[in-house]
Formats: sequence, C-alpha cells, structure tokens
Amino acid sequence: MSEKKAPGRGMRRGPMGGGPAAGMMPGEKAKDFGGSMKKLLGYLGKYKFRVALVMLFAAVSCVFSIMGPKILGNATTELFNGLISMITGGPGIDFGVIGQILLFLVGLYLVSALFSYIQGWVMTGVSMKVSYNLRNDIMKKINRLPLGYFDTTSHGEVLSRVTNDVDTLSQTLNQSVTQIITSVTTLIGIFIMMLTISWQLSLVALCIIPVSFFLVIQVVKRSQKHFTNQQKFLGDVNGHVEEMYGGHLVMKAFGGEERSVQAFDKYNDALYGAAWKSQFLSGLMMPMMNFVANLGYVVICILGASMAAGGSLAVGDIQAFIQYVRSFTQPITQVANISNILQQTAAASERVFEFLAEPEEVKETPVVSINRDDSKPDTDSCFHVQGNVQFAHVHFGYNPDKIIINDFSANIEAGKKIAIVGPTGAGKTTMVKLLMRFYDVNEGAILIDGYDVKNFSRNDLRSIFGMVLQDTWLFGGTIMDNIRYGRLDATDEEVIAAAKAAQVHRFVTTLPGGYGMVLNEEASNVSQGQKQLLTIARAILSDPKVLILDEATSSVDTRTEILIQKAMDNLMKGRTSFVIAHRLSTIKDADLILCMKDGDIVEQGTHEQLMAQGGFYANLYNSQFEKVSA
Repeated sequence: MSEKKAPGRGMRRGPMGGGPAAGMMPGEKAKDFGGSMKKLLGYLGKYKFRVALVMLFAAVSCVFSIMGPKILGNATTELFNGLISMITGGPGIDFGVIGQILLFLVGLYLVSALFSYIQGWVMTGVSMKVSYNLRNDIMKKINRLPLGYFDTTSHGEVLSRVTNDVDTLSQTLNQSVTQIITSVTTLIGIFIMMLTISWQLSLVALCIIPVSFFLVIQVVKRSQKHFTNQQKFLGDVNGHVEEMYGGHLVMKAFGGEERSVQAFDKYNDALYGAAWKSQFLSGLMMPMMNFVANLGYVVICILGASMAAGGSLAVGDIQAFIQYVRSFTQPITQVANISNILQQTAAASERVFEFLAEPEEVKETPVVSINRDDSKPDTDSCFHVQGNVQFAHVHFGYNPDKIIINDFSANIEAGKKIAIVGPTGAGKTTMVKLLMRFYDVNEGAILIDGYDVKNFSRNDLRSIFGMVLQDTWLFGGTIMDNIRYGRLDATDEEVIAAAKAAQVHRFVTTLPGGYGMVLNEEASNVSQGQKQLLTIARAILSDPKVLILDEATSSVDTRTEILIQKAMDNLMKGRTSFVIAHRLSTIKDADLILCMKDGDIVEQGTHEQLMAQGGFYANLYNSQFEKVSA
C-alpha cells in the first residue's frame, strides 16, 4: 500500500456532487443498458425472495391507498344524503355510519402505511447488501489487478468507482424498483377505480395522459444537455478544489492564489450557468403539469355536475373522482422519471462492472515454495532461500512496442551488497519492480537461487524481500501498527528493537503517546525524515533475505544518515542487498556496482575498479563533486 494522496482531477465526482439528484435529472447514459442491467440482476438474484416480497408489499400498499378516495366519497355521499334528508324532514345525518366509514378508512391507510414501511425497509436492506457485495468485489479486484493498471489510471478514478458509483447504484436501485412497482400499480389501480365511478369521466381524464407525456418529453429533451454539463462542470470544480487542497503548500509557495481563484471562478461560472438552466427547465415541469390537470378538473367538474344533476352520479363520487384525477398525474411524472433513474442505475453499474472486468494478473502456478522451518530439510519443490539472484538476458518495456531494458544480465551472490547507479530514467527502479514481479519480463528470466521468479507464488516471492523506497508508505494508525506491518505477528518488544536499530526509538519516545500516537490521514504530524525512518524500521522488522533500498536516506539529515547507515550495515550482513543511490559517496563500500545507462549495464565492478577505468561511472562520480565545488 502507498501513502494516501489527493485524488486530483482523476476523481470526476467529488464530495460536492455525490449521488443522484432528485427530480428529473437525466444523468449519464449507459453505453450498454441491457448488459449492465443483466449483470446487476445477477447480484439481485441472491435476494430474489426479498425482491418478490418488496413487489408484493408495494403493490398491496398501493391498492389499499387507492381505495381510500372511493371510501371517502361514500362518506361524502352519506353526509350529502343526510343533509337532503334534514331539509325534506327526514331523520337527518347518520353520524354512526359516517364514523364507521371513517374508522375503516383510517385502518385502511394504516395498513397501507405499514406495508409501505415494510417494503421500504426490505428494499433498503437489499440495496445495501448489493452495495456491500460490490464494494467487497471491488476491494478483492484491486488486489488482483496488475501494477500497470494503477500506473495508467488515476487514484481518483478508482476511488470514484468504489464510492460515488456504488453509492449512486445503491440509491437509484432502491428508488427504481419501488417506483416502478408503485407507479405502475397506482396508474392501473386509479384508472380501474375511475372506471368504477364513471367511464365517461375516465375518458376525459385519459386525455390528460398524452398532453402530460408530451410536456414531460419536451422538458427532459431540453434540460438533459444542461444536466449533463452540470455534472461535468461539477467534476471540474471538485477536481480543482481537491487539487488546491492537496497541493496547498506548493500553491502558496509559488504565489498561485490568484491563478487558483481565477480558475475556480471559471469552473464555478460554468457550473452556475448549467445548473441554473437545468433547474429552471426542470422546475417548469410541475407548473405545466398542474395547468393541464386544472384544465381537466374544470371539464370533469362541469361534466360531473351535469351527471349529478341528472341523477346518474352521486356527489361523493365526483369528489372521489377529482381526487383520483389529482393523483393520476403524479405516477405519470414518476413513470417518466423511472427511465432516467434506470439510466443512472445502468450507467453507474456499467462503470463498476467495467472495473470488475479489467484484466487481472496472470494466474500463477507455483512450482516451488519457500521453506521457513529450519528443522525441515529442503526438497526440489521447497527450499530455504539463500539470496542468489541472476538476471539472464532480461528485456522489458512497459509498452511492448517500446523496450527500455535491453539484454540486462548480472549474477549476484548471496550476502553481497549491490549498488545500482545511473542517471534518471536509466531503468534502476524498473529492475527492482521486475525483481519483485510487479511486472513480468518480456524476454529472458530473473532467477532466485536458480529458480525462475515465475515459479513462485507472488506472495511467496515478495515475502523474501524488504523494501525501503523514496516514497514513504505510512497508513492511518499508530506508529506501533505502522512498524508492525512488516511482520504482523511481531511482539511489541520486537517492534521496539527494530525501531532502535533504525534510530526511531529516541524520537518516538518524545512524541505524545509514543508508539501509540496515531498518524493522521496524510501522516503529516511527523516529518518527512521521521516517516522514512519508520519505513526503515518496518523493513528491519520483516527480517528479509533480500533487501532493496531506493534512496532510503534521501529525506534525512547528514547526522541521522550516518546513524542509519550504521544500522543498515548491520541489517545487510548476511543478506543480499540492492541499493539504488544517486549520491554515489554512500555506496563506495558496495561489493559490486552496476552502472546503468539507457536500460543496459555499461560498467560493473567495485568503486575502485570503476574509478580506475575512468569511464562513465568515474565521470558520474566526479560530476557530483564538481557541482558542489562550483
């Protein structure tokens, strides 16, 4: 794992824009709607009984809710008939019957609410389970991806799929399933109830549907591009804010405040324009729908009044019908919105499944394993590692069309200190990545004690090595936990012993909490030099057979470097060590120096031998002191 960094522009959806917007936001469309939904249904298939229960409860809740206006209309009719009876000298209003009707109505609504609550609770559980499983699969996938994927994909992009896309998927999944059921059930149920009251009025109400759909389509068509731009510009704003926050010190140091504000204003103005247009157009939806509905009410009231006057329709039925018409337009809007919600669901799931479909590291078939038990004898397939390393005509390129390591060959005996030097871009760190099999060679082979590294499992192979690189690897947690990451079963005493060997113990005891001090997210509550000392202590604790040091003391002062060098000398005794160094004065005592240039070893030998040759290494060594004297 590496030290956390600000995601920067790679994360297109940041904290300001997480999750789907409410209302009619079209969102991003999926390229393969059917394929994405099919894969998503595969995840839902594990919970098909719960989904069926949600569908049943949602339908029942809608049915009970739809019956309400009809029953309330009966109460209105009973009240109206009672008033007429009082005027004509009859017994008057029967409040007992009206009370029974209202009590039955309250019970109906309570049962509807109960079923609605249960289906919401169950569906929320299903969507959270799907999100949980997707995040688990993504986390496992991250550990199976080759390092090359992360070299070509920004951290923000990966984080966006783990957080924003899964969150969007969870929310829209929860909305889409329940809304499809309730909207369709409500539409069908309301229309049936309207037919039971009056087929003539129902035909008038049906005229609202095509007009409403036409208006919905027109608004969606015109607002969609603005919603798309809104998400795009929101990503620009988030990316800029994250970059400025992550690189705040650099921005301040180079006086970039004004340029930063100008860039933010540009993105923010674009976001404002797109957001204003999208919200304004979508805000027209309900006023237009209400206008059409009100026109329908006028026609229904006129026609219903004439039918009531003719005795073919009860007064309560007119009231119930108007309630149904008022409710009829709402599921129409929801049905139109469902298509957008499904598009959002498919788009989010497509990004997640694209990530899960990325090519993984080549399946390994271990031929040999490492014997860690000193009491067991070695066999052909299980042996104690000595630390002999051989590079046999290695060819490699991150892109197969562009080879950067050309015919690299070297034999390193166990227990030797090997220094790899050369100018920037010569291929020094690349060799280390190949040694640990972060990448596989294009041609040739790398052997450990005569065995090709491809014959080991990756975990077995990497357990041989201890690494200390220029970049510090610290995580959120205590100092004790960060050092113990080198060997998780180490005791506190072993951790402290490793810390003392790396010159860490003294400064840790001066910190608040000592070894129990918690490092923050960026590990910025300790200095860069202290962070590097901690990574060295972690490498010491792991007790590796092969040690890799890539400018391990580049961030510490000269006095601390001398102390660390002494500790490193003790650590490297009996171990094969690869030291990548730019300060050549630190590797003069190496058993072998490999001088690299343009992916090839141009010279090799001890410091004295190479200096006597007066070649590339000698020029490189002398140039460092020339710069100092200049």
